[in-house]
Amino acid sequence: MQLQKEITVLGSGSWGTAQVKLLTENGHKVRWWMRRQDEVDFVAKNGYNRNYLSDVRLNKTAIYPTADINEAIAGADVVFLVIPSAFVKDALAHLAPGALCAKLVVSGVKGIIPGQNIVVTDYLEQFCQVPAVQQAIIAGPCHAEEIAMAKQSYLTIGATNLDTSYTVSALLQNSYVKCTPSTDLYGLEYSAILKNIVAIACGIAHGLRYGDNFLAVLVANALQEIENYISACYPLAGRRIADSGYTGDVLVTAYSQFSRNRTFGTMLGRGYSVQAAHLEMNMVAEGYYASKCIQEGKKALALAMPVVDTTYQILYEKKPAAQAFAQLAEVLS
Repeated sequence: MQLQKEITVLGSGSWGTAQVKLLTENGHKVRWWMRRQDEVDFVAKNGYNRNYLSDVRLNKTAIYPTADINEAIAGADVVFLVIPSAFVKDALAHLAPGALCAKLVVSGVKGIIPGQNIVVTDYLEQFCQVPAVQQAIIAGPCHAEEIAMAKQSYLTIGATNLDTSYTVSALLQNSYVKCTPSTDLYGLEYSAILKNIVAIACGIAHGLRYGDNFLAVLVANALQEIENYISACYPLAGRRIADSGYTGDVLVTAYSQFSRNRTFGTMLGRGYSVQAAHLEMNMVAEGYYASKCIQEGKKALALAMPVVDTTYQILYEKKPAAQAFAQLAEVLS
């Protein structure tokens, strides 16, 4: 029998809301850090998040929302971090020194810390004193909207050892969520980051009215780029890029109506500027920030990554999307 864990969720977006619903449905009580006091007051009174997944009703008796991040993690055994990568640094800056060092920290963040150019697991280790052995990540395919609707979903839980992965899996698994443990902490994390860039590329192609045949070839080439990248950074015997934690996550983000990165890319393909697309959306497209960071990180790897490079050129070098994709189409196979 598993001992009851004290659980905290940091983040009040779609993924944070879905995590709270899932954990409380699994019988856990959850402390929930929300950035603003008015959000806290509303959830405590009404039992739902008015800003994200507002149709989802939460068990008010099983959650304790708070705007004090130190109060939220006090006494926690497990902390789920589901804050967009662009805001992780600012949010965790309010923690007392060493506040996370004895916790099991589970990242649902699929992005890179802007300004630091490092993944979230490395940031937690270097700046929050959380060793890799006390970390895990949630890999997909796992859109928050579908988990919140209790649709059948499959998660891969990455950690440096299987015991940690099984611990986290036991907290999340239920009748509609199946968890697969994995020891590929870093490969899964980088794959999840890269797939957001790929999803933006797929959205751009959709906005430019490329067809399904082109999109299939685009994704196939992008999967090869992802495999080459994570193999160069973190070689691991027995890694299978075809597994759902890698390919499944890429496919759902590339094709789903719930994919904010695909939506962002579609707007760019239809003629929106990057700034206008950001303003139009109410959620963060992680692939935008990841594109710049991956571009910096890949310089020493000497890898050919035309899908990733083309997306970067559109996002940061203001290259016209139609021109960039016409050139990309010539090198895909």
